[in-house]
Amino acid sequence: MRPCRVAAFAFVALWLAAPGVASAGEPKARVEGVSDRALRLEIERAVGAEKTRPATRLDARRRAREAAATVIAVLRSEGFYDYVVAPRVGEGATPEPVVQVTPGPRSTIAAPRLVWDGRAPDPETQAAAAEAMDLRVGAPGRAADVLAAEGRIVAVARKRGYADAIVDPRQVIVDHEVRAVEPTFHVAAGDLVRLDGLQVVARHGRTRAAWIASLATWKQGAIYDPRKIAELERRLRDVGIFDSVTVALAPADKAVGGLRPVIVSLADRPPHTVELGAGYDTSQGAGADATWINYNLLHRADTLTLTARLAQIQQKLDLDLALPDWRRGDQTLKLGGDIFADQTPAYNDRGAELRADVVRHYTRTTFITIGGAVDAEDTFEKDAVNANAIPVGRDLKLAILSGLGDFALDRSDNPLDPTRGWRLEARLEPAFLTGDRTLGYLKTTVQASGYLPLEANASTVLAGRLKLGSILGGKIPDVPADRRFFSGGGGSVRGYPYQGVGPTLSDGTPIGGDSLFEVSGEVRQHLAGPWGVAAFVDAGAVGPTLVPDLRQVDIGAGVGLRYDLGFGPVRIDLATPLDRHRRDPIVQIYLSIGQSF
Repeated sequence: MRPCRVAAFAFVALWLAAPGVASAGEPKARVEGVSDRALRLEIERAVGAEKTRPATRLDARRRAREAAATVIAVLRSEGFYDYVVAPRVGEGATPEPVVQVTPGPRSTIAAPRLVWDGRAPDPETQAAAAEAMDLRVGAPGRAADVLAAEGRIVAVARKRGYADAIVDPRQVIVDHEVRAVEPTFHVAAGDLVRLDGLQVVARHGRTRAAWIASLATWKQGAIYDPRKIAELERRLRDVGIFDSVTVALAPADKAVGGLRPVIVSLADRPPHTVELGAGYDTSQGAGADATWINYNLLHRADTLTLTARLAQIQQKLDLDLALPDWRRGDQTLKLGGDIFADQTPAYNDRGAELRADVVRHYTRTTFITIGGAVDAEDTFEKDAVNANAIPVGRDLKLAILSGLGDFALDRSDNPLDPTRGWRLEARLEPAFLTGDRTLGYLKTTVQASGYLPLEANASTVLAGRLKLGSILGGKIPDVPADRRFFSGGGGSVRGYPYQGVGPTLSDGTPIGGDSLFEVSGEVRQHLAGPWGVAAFVDAGAVGPTLVPDLRQVDIGAGVGLRYDLGFGPVRIDLATPLDRHRRDPIVQIYLSIGQSF
């Protein structure tokens, strides 16, 4: 028996992360004698490449020796300890570095052991750590598997409250006679840690420490759990008012009465932000937005947002206050109001709104919103055309009490430029209106979209969208015009004017409907650098019945150009209506940020 102790076992695993072969260049050395394809590819990847061929035999010999050292590291990492590796220089006028390899038989795992140095943890933790080691006797003696087992042991101990668990030097014995790898893990668990409250360290801090303490997901005296510490850090990051957030367990010498506090280090972002935006399409015209955001006005990570929008169709001034982690974690209270005026082909309105919503997040992109709003508005409905071909209608003064139930589930990989995954949203909007008209109804909408990459790098993506809507309990024209379904334009059926899909008056004025159907298909192709293109087909129908009439579907098609800004693409689309109506333009142009869906 010829046992040898591998003192630098961790070094072996580092070679597993060696960078891949350069995209162009000369292999550092030619590897011979390895018949196993997977092992040969791993060795060649680790050996790498040089930009030029060796100039002299001395240079070739140096490269061969360096490549041989790399080959040995890879063989050890894969459990081959009875190897023969011989560097040499090939014959001929052109010197070529060569490594002749005989891997030998592969050693396997035998008798892994776990030794607790100092005081051992409780029996349940010992059993859980032994199970997490998960080294099967007879499995290949790979270095990466041994190191991963060690990491799992420590992770289990810390997860079960032993926050100071550390690894003492491991022992790995390779028995060449029986070709066995015998790892022994030495772990010092330390004492079981119980938690105290929070200590807040804030730079330019404007957030009340009592509010931060309310986010803690443990009670004083609870056993340490790293997941709860990570959850607190995530909540603080998600509020969006801090430049940096660090949450960590205090050192052992900071314990008070046997309890360890958790230290929260915060750095506030600047208190104000100004954002500007703009968009354009040929049917809705140009529009610009200016947003002023104030952070932490109430000293509880709140966000106050004032938005002004000036566009040819809509003018709006909106104020919104968001209170994150309201009454419980991952729940936001939003209070807001706005004054607005719209001049659309179907109606003109103006008014004011007060609203309140509670948003409950289950994951970062899955949430439910429950809310309500009160509106006072003056709406002019265009419901006829007089003898002079001028739209006429009714002027309605209404008070509207409305509710909101919204469910959103996003499993795509990017909010502005998705390449894989899917999204689903369902929305219920009950409403009761009084004033010049009295009516109660329920507006329902559901939308799904999906994204399928055709290659691993997602250079070509197929995207699809389906949207359905229906109004229950209200008929046209009883439902106010600004609450009906409309379709057409950059966010629905491209190629048609804004509100240009569906029934119209004799002069082309849109009527809107009780039902909505929209479907879109798009092929998105990345070209080079930030550039990309798209081809798309959109279709939609709006009707006066609860179910849309699919025999009256308008279809638009077009192409688009994309330029990636890093956070999302600028989108320029050109579309034409395939079922062109008398007053429809031949081509519509749309300019905005983000994909159309």
